[in-house]
Amino acid sequence: MPRPASISRRGLLGGGAAAVGLGGAFAVGRASEAAGSSAGSGSVESERYALRGQHQPGIVTPAQDRLHFAAFDVLTEDRDELIDLLRSWTDAAEEMMAGRAVGSGAIGSFDLPPDDTGEALGLPASGLTITFGFGPGLFATTEGEDRFGLADRRPAGLEDLPHFPGDALIEARSGGDLCVQACAQDPQVAVHAIRNLARIGFGTVSVRWSQLGFGRTSTTSTQQETPRNLFGFKDGTDNVKAEEVDALDEHVWIGADDDPDAAWLAGGSFLVARRIAMDIEVWDRQPLGDQEDFVGRAKGTGAPLSGGEEHTAPDFSLAGSDGPIIPTTSHVAVVHPDHHDGVRMLRRGYNFVDGTTDLGALDAGLFFLAYVRDPRTHFTPVQQAMSRHDALMEYLTVTGSAVFAVPPGAGEGEYVGEPLFG
Repeated sequence: MPRPASISRRGLLGGGAAAVGLGGAFAVGRASEAAGSSAGSGSVESERYALRGQHQPGIVTPAQDRLHFAAFDVLTEDRDELIDLLRSWTDAAEEMMAGRAVGSGAIGSFDLPPDDTGEALGLPASGLTITFGFGPGLFATTEGEDRFGLADRRPAGLEDLPHFPGDALIEARSGGDLCVQACAQDPQVAVHAIRNLARIGFGTVSVRWSQLGFGRTSTTSTQQETPRNLFGFKDGTDNVKAEEVDALDEHVWIGADDDPDAAWLAGGSFLVARRIAMDIEVWDRQPLGDQEDFVGRAKGTGAPLSGGEEHTAPDFSLAGSDGPIIPTTSHVAVVHPDHHDGVRMLRRGYNFVDGTTDLGALDAGLFFLAYVRDPRTHFTPVQQAMSRHDALMEYLTVTGSAVFAVPPGAGEGEYVGEPLFG
């Protein structure tokens, strides 16, 4: 029986769109190694992770269920004031990740503002991880002004992403000099972390934009089941897991010889953040067969359309009645590592619903987070391929974008990013 005709996004709305790796097949991850290993046991709410270690937590840590992400503009022009902020943020992050209040806590002198905002009083650590990143503007302004004497230490890979066809970026949702990613099993714990850090930074930094996320869209450990995105498909099936150490070294961690001018970043990574709005209502009116052709996987099981189970390798050469049984324009086919010289990412994205749009549609989608060794080789070519060929582009619009250099973990007595400042 022929499939009923579907209504495309362009046909219904008369507009174009943009896309980024939504990820049925293209994503990687890895759980704990050094920093990020669990210090607790029992329920996920009681889990605790260490701030200090070889790598920052919140990258290879098993992906938590909730996110609060914030990008900041640096207001001060004083290098020492910036360093003091990073030192204070590191101390506060260590306390909050351990399930403790910041400073003297939320109940102190009646004559002074409390050191902690207090909304997490009585709550456990809830697997909180806090991850810091540095944006291009921390090193130089768009006019080339060296703000803090760091311009000659800017990593070559830390540059604004190119404009991809169909991007509809909102300036107020893009960029940033600093970023903080707070992930936890409890949304209040994640929000508390960002709120406290913003309070500590008042006058030195200001929040440029932030994003709440729920329902992780990746799996970074063999102990986790593959989650689903808001299109209803399993997302992140082929992520590199915690046990695949070599893949992390090849695709995520920056090597000591990658960039001689940015040796301070060795052991760190780059973070690409993209806010992707989904046309939920239009998608929901597509026949199931068309949805599966757009993604390249079965909606129920997550198996590739070429057959097998969820983790069966896709067979892109298997013929169907009208060409390859996995369409060449499917998301799986366009972004699969086999078609990008084996390049992979570590994805830690989240679903979001931010109310409704002016047209009454859900303002919902995927907050895409990917850690890569170099955005120029590990992200941009994949995004360019999606912009040209991916059928999902009709249902996706990128409204926010940013890239950050994520320094390695802090050692005992250090603040995050200390090697950058020498």
